[in-house]
Amino acid sequence: MVAHLVRLRLLVLWNSLRRSPWQMVAVILGALYGLGMLALAAAGLVALSAASPDLARTIVVLAGSAVVLGWVIIPLFAAGMDQTLDPAKLVTFPIPLNSLFVGLLVSGVLGIPGVLTLLGALATAGTWWQHPFAALIAVVCAFVGMLTCVVASRMVASISTGLASGRRFREISGIIAFVPLVLLGPIIVFVSSGLRDSSDALPGLAEALSWTPLGAIWSVPADVVLGNGGAAALKFVIALATLALCAWIWRASLSRSQVSPMQSASRKQVQGKLGFFGRLPATPTGAVAARALTYWLRDPRYARQFIIVPLIPVLMLFYANNMQSLGFLNATAPLVALLMSLSIFTDVAYDNTAFALHVSKGVSGVADRAGRVIALGSIALPAVLVLAVATVWISDAWSILPGLLGLTLGVLFSGLGLASVSSSLIVVPVPAPGDSPFKSPPGGGFTTGLMMFAAWGILLVLVIPELALAIIGFTTGQVLFGWIALVVGVVLGAGLLVAGIRVGGARLDRSAAELLARLTRQA
Repeated sequence: MVAHLVRLRLLVLWNSLRRSPWQMVAVILGALYGLGMLALAAAGLVALSAASPDLARTIVVLAGSAVVLGWVIIPLFAAGMDQTLDPAKLVTFPIPLNSLFVGLLVSGVLGIPGVLTLLGALATAGTWWQHPFAALIAVVCAFVGMLTCVVASRMVASISTGLASGRRFREISGIIAFVPLVLLGPIIVFVSSGLRDSSDALPGLAEALSWTPLGAIWSVPADVVLGNGGAAALKFVIALATLALCAWIWRASLSRSQVSPMQSASRKQVQGKLGFFGRLPATPTGAVAARALTYWLRDPRYARQFIIVPLIPVLMLFYANNMQSLGFLNATAPLVALLMSLSIFTDVAYDNTAFALHVSKGVSGVADRAGRVIALGSIALPAVLVLAVATVWISDAWSILPGLLGLTLGVLFSGLGLASVSSSLIVVPVPAPGDSPFKSPPGGGFTTGLMMFAAWGILLVLVIPELALAIIGFTTGQVLFGWIALVVGVVLGAGLLVAGIRVGGARLDRSAAELLARLTRQA
């Protein structure tokens, strides 16, 4: 049974690669990137053999603890990510618990993260190659450490299944996970600065972690080299006890989930509350706008995109301070306008099979395009205007406000028009309704990223007139160029927006059925 589950996992993975060439490309690129990072880590670990045992111990324990912590934390903030062997889908099959437990464990070990973790852990033997006995112990510890990572990750994922079934938890966890990604640059700088300032405290931190489940297993070979045999034995016992406890908790949780599967929380509907449908006009355009607004405020896949509004200013302020120029902060509004305007690039794909309602009711393409633009525009337009005025106020550069507004509005309107056309032509793989925002269908991440970069390039070409005028005004200090940029940005952007709605609407009228068929195949 265990071998059958492992073969099933590999077969499902292979079929997904065959079905989507982009998934194959993404996996190959990801594997090359992972192998490159692994090679660098292995080279660094081998180079540590020339350092003192105390320094090598500090680095190995800190790095190993970070790896274990990462394996434990990721399931909390990425709940709902696709698992090739999802225990919830195996409930109906009469699989013995022990076979299921071992099968899931082996399938986790054979995944790309598990293999890379094992190879990285085995590279720690190179740190102690001048001490053969310690190097041999490092190999054993590598397997224990890797199993601890996989088992602890599965344990946390299994325990959090009940929480992850709730929409609110998915929304909050998605937001928490997305924030560090946006602020990754400042976080790296802050952590690097903190490490430089507190380098003397790192050995003490490593010593403390070496007595915890996070770092105990990684400290064993170093303690052997340093002659601390008793401490090494005790830490090895701590590591084995941690692995056994995590395995017991995971097995118990797995047993409970197979007997009483978790159900998604139900939601009570309040009668007579129409929300946006009761506030917007009872027209096809108004109905589409109301539905899109409802999605923007309640669907976590959409809500994640709102995070850029408060985070991009924080990011730009950080870089402005580093460059010692608050003028850099004034790029905030155009950047937010760019990102938000193109966010409806995937709007139809997010509809999934619900797009059939548009087709069956004969909603015109123009009404569909206009409704989606109105929904996003009612949120994006006030946001970018406030950001433009606020950044100019902070940088005390009121003379550039007309040009900045022209560039911002030109980017917003032109981007909305571009997205209105592109979303009528292209269906990108996106998470299905109710899934985690982080769940990536086959080829989804690579395909969407490639198309978004192309859209950014096209949008840059569309806004060249107002961009050139605004730059001339900024550099020369001539306010007249800023006012011209404002007029050009509003007029040209509005024209491109109307043209995009009409062209995208006409395209949608001709190919709505074909678009629905592609959405159905994706579902």
